[in-house]
Formats: sequence, C-alpha cells, structure tokens
Amino acid sequence: MHLRLIVAPALAALLGTLLWLLPWPALAQEPARGLARQAVARPAAGAEQRVALVIGNNAYKDAPLTNPVNDARAMADALRTAGFTVNLRTDINHRDFLVALREFGDALRRGGVGVFYFAGHGMQIKGRNYLIPAGATIEREDEVAYAAVDAQAVLDKMEAAANATNLVILDACRNNPFARSFRSASQGLAQMEAPVGTLVAFATAP
Repeated sequence: MHLRLIVAPALAALLGTLLWLLPWPALAQEPARGLARQAVARPAAGAEQRVALVIGNNAYKDAPLTNPVNDARAMADALRTAGFTVNLRTDINHRDFLVALREFGDALRRGGVGVFYFAGHGMQIKGRNYLIPAGATIEREDEVAYAAVDAQAVLDKMEAAANATNLVILDACRNNPFARSFRSASQGLAQMEAPVGTLVAFATAP
C-alpha cells in the first residue's frame, strides 16, 4: 500500500497521516508554528511495541539541505509523545546508515508497530528508490547501488519482523542534483510494493 502526499510544508501532513493511520489510544491536536502538534497518550502496559528509526540528512557535499534535520527532530518528538522508542540519527554516513537499519530490524517485533522516516536526498534508478547518506560522493550511475541505501531494504526488514503495522515515510528532495547526469535516473521516487500491513508515504513539494 502506498500514499503520495503533495504538501507544503510536507511534515505537517505527514504527522497527520501518521496519527490517522496508527492505532493511538487517544488523540488531541494543537497547531503551532504551522506544524500540527499531537498530544497522544502513551500505550498502556502490555500494548504493542512501537519502534521508530528517524533519519535527517543536511550535510551533502555538493548539494547541502537546510530542513531535513529539523524535520527529523520534529518527527522524533512526535513519535516519542506517541509512545515510540525512537532512534534519531542526523547527517548519517553510509556505514552508520546500514548499522542503524540493522538495529531497527532487530528491534522490530511480531505484533508491534514500526515507523521509518527519512528526510534528505533520494533518487530513483531503473524503478528502484535509493536514499543518499550524508557526505556521499556519487559521480556515476553504477556507483549508486553501493554508495546509497536501497529503500527496499527498509521494507525487507519490516517484512522479516512480521510486525503488525508499519509506516515508511520518504521525505526526499525532488530537485536532486545527484540524478541530473544519470541516464536511468528520474526526478522523484518510484512507487513501492509494500508488504501487507505496511504503508509507504511519499512527501513531495510542488
């Protein structure tokens, strides 16, 4: 299942989507600074485990960004309020990205809820979505597969855990300088086939 969101600012709608789709025990909304802030009761003892990996990357050598780290911190705050155990990583390199993803997969449990959020540069090559780590140097198309992280790896971790509900939010910059010179690259990300119980949401700006 997938959902494409075209919003500005993207984060407000993504948080709204998150809180609408997942089974929160209580919900109240109070807008602040253009961002919908939700006060959510923590799950009762014995409730499903809630685990999130939140990544925001600004530090790109040739095309630095300004918003992803702040967006990731806001998302992490909202998820913690909702009772999630959150691993927040910012300006994360390729090696540490893979380690964080492995730890996320290990933390997921059958019957629980998993959320993965990425803000930063991403690209589509031949129908596959790649998330670009901070500090990445990608000069040729054939380097993407080992210099970036295949977004399918996130879905694979969730499927292997067999937990009940998953949400993947890819808040990737559409104007991607890494993809401009690659023959097979496309601006924006491709739709993804998600496992049962998993929603993939894309945030794009007009």
